[in-house]
Amino acid sequence: MRAFIAIGSNLSDPVTQAKAAITALEQSAVITLVQASSLYSSKPMGPADQPDYINAVVEIATDLAPDALLDETQRIELEHGRVRKAERWGPRTLDLDILLYDDVVMDSPRLTIPHYGMKSREFVLYPLAEIAAELVLPCGTSLHTLLQHVDRNGLTVWSE
Repeated sequence: MRAFIAIGSNLSDPVTQAKAAITALEQSAVITLVQASSLYSSKPMGPADQPDYINAVVEIATDLAPDALLDETQRIELEHGRVRKAERWGPRTLDLDILLYDDVVMDSPRLTIPHYGMKSREFVLYPLAEIAAELVLPCGTSLHTLLQHVDRNGLTVWSE
């Protein structure tokens, strides 16, 4: 199965966290890393009194079912110091979100695929377009169409 995972971090050296997440996905015994976008710097979503984020998107191949893939991404988050809090959209060491999983559409208490916010988030769409420009979502909407309606909002490719 082909899946796309968004990576975000704004605590504990976010560039290092994002790179370590890509490495952890690459080294997973149950995931094959196909490709990774560049790292991007973005303004925080939610409370403005937090550091900017570093974001990326990766394409993977896996035989895991969606819930098992969620278990694997959450395991990686925990290994990198992720603490789940009640506060939504707050600062975090690492956030791994399953954006797409083949053409699967699901909405369970644990997991929504496609990711519920991906169509409006510049820090997801632009890195995704870098690695999958011709992508069409399960609803039939092309990534190209979505990008025409989502401003970059200060999103820039991160450079050392």
